[in-house]
Amino acid sequence: MKLFFKSLYRKRRKNESITKYWMWLIHLWLGLLSSLIVFVMCLTGCLYAFKNQIIDFSNRDKVYINAGSGGMKTPDQIQTGLLKQNKELTSLLIPDDKGRSYVVGYRENNLDKSTYYNQYTGEILGQADVGANRFFEIVLDLHRNLMMGNAGRQVVGASVLMFCVLLISGFILWLPKKLKFLKQGLTVMFKAKFQRVNYDLHNTLGFYTFLMLFFIAVTGLYVTYPWVKNALIVGLGGSSIDQVSKEKEAGDDAFGGLLEDMLQKQDEKKNLKDAASASINNILQLADKHLPYVGVTSIELPNKDNPRYVVIKTNRQNLLGMMLPDEVTFDKTGIFKTKELFSDKPLNKQFTSLAKPLHTGEIMGLPSIILYFIVSLIGCSLPVTGFLIWWHRFRKMK
Repeated sequence: MKLFFKSLYRKRRKNESITKYWMWLIHLWLGLLSSLIVFVMCLTGCLYAFKNQIIDFSNRDKVYINAGSGGMKTPDQIQTGLLKQNKELTSLLIPDDKGRSYVVGYRENNLDKSTYYNQYTGEILGQADVGANRFFEIVLDLHRNLMMGNAGRQVVGASVLMFCVLLISGFILWLPKKLKFLKQGLTVMFKAKFQRVNYDLHNTLGFYTFLMLFFIAVTGLYVTYPWVKNALIVGLGGSSIDQVSKEKEAGDDAFGGLLEDMLQKQDEKKNLKDAASASINNILQLADKHLPYVGVTSIELPNKDNPRYVVIKTNRQNLLGMMLPDEVTFDKTGIFKTKELFSDKPLNKQFTSLAKPLHTGEIMGLPSIILYFIVSLIGCSLPVTGFLIWWHRFRKMK
């Protein structure tokens, strides 16, 4: 036990700055304390990265279809076909790939369901298999709270917070004293002994993934801790959660638009209750005029909670090809109501709406998912290589 505690401390070396000395101690202590949790977080992050691709593969007989030589069923024809089967269409997801099936949401016997739908043949292909979904539910539960509820959530949050400090302290320790030592910090000497290779892997890979891992960790903390959420939103020009609550209670002008929109929707429910609904085809054509680009499109039909058609289109017409959601709404009769472009939102609201895809890597599709997978895999290796560095030092003391 005495040797164990001795391995957690060393005297300050000659010519070593106080900052680097303390960073070394903090890096070691927090690393040993959080290494197992950080390993689990990064491992589950790796597994979760390809969630959509794996689910699509497990349902490949329903997701991927042969593009027919004839025309596709229009949304109105799909709605009519479902009504004949006593199914009320509630939503429709239209992919931008002609070789993928539609995802249809419908209500049957007062139950909301969804199914894959072949838009060329009109065939209902069936619901998604639950096996892959259940697996990823377990992975997500482990990632969020170690399957331990709120207590696990706090343990995960504290460990990720430590990981952020580890990344910063690790970067400070990596900084070379002189420029001539820079190459040493950027390469791995694979011909050296195991201990040196292990040290180089920890040092070099940690540097290359520092910014990405820090960003992933912070976006994860955004979900766990309100103070982190507040800090990010305020830092991006928004109002804190407490300030928003006070403004709501005071009925400030900032929420006048929201209240007015709610009142308008209530009036629409009353005034347009018996009005004939616009066709879905017409709504999508109108939406294309407001959002004139090709992209994955989803449409939600009017319901008891929202009397409007809501069309959301994924816009990838930007420098990095990020998937940014634009929204346009129409009332029951097809009269234009609102248009919300992602590019017009303030920075804090842009970040809020993209927090999840930014954290998971879905923001740019498959390229960013592969990048996140590699970075998370390296994140898995850092606790392992770091522990081995300490273990070698502990054995030498023996």
